[in-house]
Amino acid sequence: MHNTFLPSLAALAFSGLALADARIDLGDTQRVTRLFAFPNNCHVVCYRDWTLEQTVEHYLTQSVRRDGHANAQVRVSREQDQLHAAITDVPANYVEPLRKLLDSGELAYNGASQLNKDGKWSYDWYLFLPLGMALQNRRSIELLHFPPDYSLTQAQDYLRSNTTDRWAQLLTFNGVDASQTPAYQTIIDIAPIAAPASAGDALAGTYGYFKDYQLRMVKEMALQTTTKPLPIVAFGAPVRSWIQQQYGPQVNVLGLVSISPQAGAQVPDAADAAGLKMMGQDLTAACWQAGMGRNPGAEPKMTLQACSSKWQVTQKKQTCELFFRTVRNFTPEQAAAKCNTGEMTRNLRGLRKPAQAMPPQR
Repeated sequence: MHNTFLPSLAALAFSGLALADARIDLGDTQRVTRLFAFPNNCHVVCYRDWTLEQTVEHYLTQSVRRDGHANAQVRVSREQDQLHAAITDVPANYVEPLRKLLDSGELAYNGASQLNKDGKWSYDWYLFLPLGMALQNRRSIELLHFPPDYSLTQAQDYLRSNTTDRWAQLLTFNGVDASQTPAYQTIIDIAPIAAPASAGDALAGTYGYFKDYQLRMVKEMALQTTTKPLPIVAFGAPVRSWIQQQYGPQVNVLGLVSISPQAGAQVPDAADAAGLKMMGQDLTAACWQAGMGRNPGAEPKMTLQACSSKWQVTQKKQTCELFFRTVRNFTPEQAAAKCNTGEMTRNLRGLRKPAQAMPPQR
């Protein structure tokens, strides 16, 4: 996930649109500093010694590349205490979703500030908004728990994490080109806090502080300017519990529900849980995400049933081999041999049995 993405299909989709230069006022230095988690990586010595302007340019360039604008250029400038971003060769309305993201970020900052006032903020947490992802060329939404700290401090890439890397790979197993996976992986974390991977339990008490941010993000990201709402995939038990608390439906592993971010709009939602014994479920959920992302008008339940039949019935052996290749790091030959043993054959017969849900580690 360190590469620059140039989605070919996205480029074709935008080829009929008139490209222009877009400009957005980002706000004063204080606002931009907090919304872009600046400095991203400094502990006495900076891992990457970027200015505030360079930091913003970095994340906005990630977005334009992931939206398929290979020739677009981003320049961030400062006039007195105000920062502005100019983006060339993009649709004229390109900055509108960025403006909405930053406005939503103010709600996250308010929640984090109150969390700190209440003595519940940890010294090793960072407010981290989902920066650098596709702003217009979105195919689906992923609801997750929280971003790992290394996505911010080491990678400066919201999509660089163990979970998102693995999920991108699962999407490719379901026919999505590797260059297209960022369009399927627009992330909303219910806790917009970059924290150590072990912080999951501590973050459980923070969700209520970010309710306004969470609901606004789901509404604005899922209900973009398309004829159909975008499909959503929910990762892990904390997120499934959050969906039930905020929207009502109970989401089981590989369950399918509809939620309503606003009146009249129903967004399909598939839940997934990760773990070593759940490869079939992961592949099924990724298959559903890929199918609904390619065709938002598809019938969600039938799509899920087809994916479940593919990965958990007709292609169980391939599911087994992919597990050992991608999780256990076996060679293809070793994986094939392992999946042909009597023990694994017996395990494959029970592949469709429900497994204990475990939140994925990002």
